[in-house]
Amino acid sequence: MRPLDPRLIARIGPARRYVVTTAVLGLLTAVVIGLQALVIARLLAPVLAPSPLTEDGLGWIGAVVPVGARELETGLAWLAALVTARVLLVGIQERLAHRAGVAVVAELRGRVVAHAARLGPRWAASGEGSNVTTTVTRGLDGLLPYFVRYLPQLMLAATVTPLMLIVVLDLDWISAAIIAGTLPLVPIFMVLIGLVTRAHSAKHLDAMQRLSSRVLDLIAGLPTLRALGRHRGPAARVRELGDAQRRATMGSLRVAFLSGMVLELLTTLAVALVAVTLGFRLVYGDVSIETALAVLVLAPEVYLPVRNVGTHFHASADGLAAADAAFDVLDTAVAPVGGDAAAPSLTGASLQIRELSVATPDGRRMAPESLTFEARPGAITALVGPNGDGKSMALLAMMGLLRPDEGDVVATLPNGTPAPLDQIDADAWAQQFAWVPQRPDLGVPGRTMSLGQRERAALARAFDSGRPVIVLDEPTAHLDIEARAEVVSRIRAAAATGATVVVATHEPELMAAADAVVEVASARAEAP
Repeated sequence: MRPLDPRLIARIGPARRYVVTTAVLGLLTAVVIGLQALVIARLLAPVLAPSPLTEDGLGWIGAVVPVGARELETGLAWLAALVTARVLLVGIQERLAHRAGVAVVAELRGRVVAHAARLGPRWAASGEGSNVTTTVTRGLDGLLPYFVRYLPQLMLAATVTPLMLIVVLDLDWISAAIIAGTLPLVPIFMVLIGLVTRAHSAKHLDAMQRLSSRVLDLIAGLPTLRALGRHRGPAARVRELGDAQRRATMGSLRVAFLSGMVLELLTTLAVALVAVTLGFRLVYGDVSIETALAVLVLAPEVYLPVRNVGTHFHASADGLAAADAAFDVLDTAVAPVGGDAAAPSLTGASLQIRELSVATPDGRRMAPESLTFEARPGAITALVGPNGDGKSMALLAMMGLLRPDEGDVVATLPNGTPAPLDQIDADAWAQQFAWVPQRPDLGVPGRTMSLGQRERAALARAFDSGRPVIVLDEPTAHLDIEARAEVVSRIRAAAATGATVVVATHEPELMAAADAVVEVASARAEAP
């Protein structure tokens, strides 16, 4: 974790104007703080001025020097105006910070999701898909403290701290030397605490990702587990992962609180050292009471931005760890599926899949392996075979959503012209397919529907889409007998209108309705 991650700064987009504004507000804040310290010192100096030394040499607390009513009224008015100005500056800065932080996180989240989609289903099936879900939902929310708190304080540390130190130097060089000597201790302790925070943040993110992956897998397989009567079995494992995530969260919070306490204690001791030195020098008359008061008011303001930088940096450590995971996704190269040529219309075209092989995420098997078939317009082509042998992967490759490891996909147009997928814009190619996966996602409205209801709604959309190719993955797996017969009838009707229909299925009814049945098989990948 670095104070400024170039990858994150390069993507702050909406926050750039905010960062510049923060720098300007920081300069104004420094001016207001300096004037505030001088006004306070001017008002209190006559009240706390020492009386002449008595015979015993102790004359620190002596007669109170009266302050004129007009002078006091003017000073309090200035002080109220400066405090109001400081409050307004901080309020504007907080408002801009929240807007910019939300905009940057939303933009980064959108980029990660879009890039993960371009990486394709095989990459998601390798286990990275659930990690991306955790990162873009809960993980990146931890970046808000980075933009809302940390970046503003970093700008203030770069502007307010040097200006305050210059003002103190102008007032009293000894106090300025003490502050300059102790100020580097704050970033040193920040680095030491950061080394501990990094490990805890990585542990927290890992625990959160493992819990999220497990829960998502259980949700996806819950209907099967309930059908087998084993839906209560994974409860212990989920509870164990939840406890691990809770311990990791509490560890991160503990480190964040301790880091704040250490930095607070360090700056308090540094200010106390300045105060004690000023006290001794006041006794011997080496410094005026007005100068001492001004320095005492300014000294904490010199340390405050630097101290807050460390506190907020450690508080946003979880978000920075999630940002690292997000950048790992963004830095993953996308294997191109198609080319640059315009996609032809697939209406009336037949699709040839030739020697198609797709490696599993672990690279140990080819599923499918050397698959060859032709899907004709006006006909139903059924892909059959055991689970895990690559029927779904074959459908994805045919639609241009997955780059096969071997083989190719070619469309033969009605005029006999071949159109290889690897030369055609894959997005435009895929838009001509109506696809219903095994577990269709209908968005928010689908959350109130059962799996069978979602299946039927998705199938209705596909049949009514008017697209030339309809691809169905186990379309009747979650339906009763009556609904299955209706779906088979709709599939026949779609083919009768001239659509090319490709179905992956285990159902005898669909196999019987198909014009061509293709056996899909897998094989162990050859060692390199």
